[in-house]
Amino acid sequence: MNLTCIECKNQVDTSSYPNLAKDQVIECNHCGITLMVKDISNSGDVSVDIVDEGK
Repeated sequence: MNLTCIECKNQVDTSSYPNLAKDQVIECNHCGITLMVKDISNSGDVSVDIVDEGK
């Protein structure tokens, strides 16, 4: 799946979330911000919202 952090613009490693689903909360492995999955497109692009500003 393709997920770019909307805060730091780095690619987020989604391999630790094998069953990624809408409304799931994940953390950016680069900046530590907490993100909630809004949608996953058929092509694998993931859109997210910021839940917590992180570390």
